[in-house]
Order: sequence, then structure tokens, then C-alpha cells
Amino acid sequence: MTDKIQLVFSMLIFSTIGLFVRLVSLPSGFIAMCRGFVGVLFLLIFSLVSKKKISFAAIRKNWLLLLLSGAAIGINWVLLFEAYRYTSVAVATLCYYFAPIFLIIVSSVILREKLTLKKIICITGALIGMACISGIFSPSFSFGSIKGILLGTGAAVFYTSVIIINKFLKDITALEKTICQLLIAAIIIVPYFIISESSSISQISFTSVSVLILIGILHTGIAYVLYFNSIKSLPPQTVAILSYIDPAAAILLSTIILKENIGLSGALGALLIIASAMASEFDIKK
Repeated sequence: MTDKIQLVFSMLIFSTIGLFVRLVSLPSGFIAMCRGFVGVLFLLIFSLVSKKKISFAAIRKNWLLLLLSGAAIGINWVLLFEAYRYTSVAVATLCYYFAPIFLIIVSSVILREKLTLKKIICITGALIGMACISGIFSPSFSFGSIKGILLGTGAAVFYTSVIIINKFLKDITALEKTICQLLIAAIIIVPYFIISESSSISQISFTSVSVLILIGILHTGIAYVLYFNSIKSLPPQTVAILSYIDPAAAILLSTIILKENIGLSGALGALLIIASAMASEFDIKK
């Protein structure tokens, strides 16, 4: 029960990140970069306090995969945070949770997993759901939020690549992997920020600094610690079910706090995407 509570809390924390990103009037790359550095600092302090040793031998053994996955995480963050700016938090989150569907497609090619009828139905259902949340079936449809949808979907693509790469990591703990990936993600974003975004920062308010620190500590450090502490002893299906607290809570919070209304078509699309993604992760046995 303690593990389940930790997982639920981590999902609830993750579900609020879109709300906090909206409070920061700074470029997405800068927010993602700060999130990575602050998160790593927190996790290093946590490892010292909890006396968890970091194996540099394990890191050296997996350095290339850690580099690739860390870079993918950095790009994933930037795309997701940009998506929050161009569309609603609810729609961006739903696009992000398209990742399990991408995972089915990629796994069938890279990991040679069989593409069953159930998986094909899940892919089809998710695609219809994506069309619904885009508003393409609405008489008042416009292309204004399409950029946000594409950015959120792009974030899902890079998150999928992280999942695939992580399958090939060997003899490395979750804490070691997370510290390395977050640090690499932050470092990778630095040149992007300097080239593309540094000129757009005129001044940083106390509120922005406070929120950035909170995102790094709460939404990265604490949330990851809770998440990895919980999943090590929980069944995969339990983890999969409880993980969908994140998009469900994100939609609810965006509706209540940000007054975002996704409409009937959006609600149907949300249901299709979440149901398809959840169904894709389960093998139902009688």
C-alpha cells in the first residue's frame, strides 16, 4: 500500500507541471534546462543523505545509451513545454500520452514484437482520439492549436525513444540512470538555449525563479524518487493503471483552474486515447 501511495503521489505531482510551466514567462528551453540541473542537484543530495552509492563503472558501461536517452529527454521536455504555450494543458498532456501507441509501432519494428489485432485496434482508436481532440470535426475548427498538438506529439515520440533505449541499459540502478539522464538532458539544452533563446530573456522575476526551483525539486527530484521507489516492487499492470492518474488529473485541473474547456469532441478524444493507451499495455487472460 505504501508503494501504491508513493506512485499515486508521483503521478499527481507530474499532472500539475503544465500548470506551473504556465506561470513562468520564460523560454521553454530555459525552463527545461533549469529543471534538469535543479533535479540532478536534488537527486545527488538525496543519494548522499540516503547513503546510496553511485557506480561509475555502471555509468561507463552504458555511457552511449545514457547519452542518447538523456538527449531525447531534453528534447522531449522542450517540445512538451512549448506545447503548453500553443494549446491547452489538457490537449498537450493527451498528445504526450500517445507514447504507448508509438511504442507499439516502434516495438514491432525494432524489438520484433508481434503486431496483434488488439494492438492495431488500439492504434486506430488512439488516432481517432487524436483527431477528436484536434477539433477537426468541430464546425469552428481552426489551425491555431495544431502547432501545440504537433509539439505534444513530438514530445511523445522522443519519450518513446527513451523507453526503447532504456530497455537496453544493463546493470545500472534507477537512481544512477535518472541522475545521468537528467544531467545530460540539461547539458544538451544549454547550446540550444544560448543560440535560440538567450536573447529573449530580459529579466527574471522572483516568481519565475521560485517556480523554476519548485519544478526542479518537486516535479523532477521528489517525483522521480517517489516513482522509482514505488515501481520496484509493484506489478507492471498496477504501475500502468496508476500511471494514467497523470493525464486524468491534468485534464481535471486544467478544466477547474485554467478554465480550459475541451468540449464534447475533446472529451471523446481523451477517452479514446487514454483507453487505447491503457488497453495496449495489458494482456487480458481469462
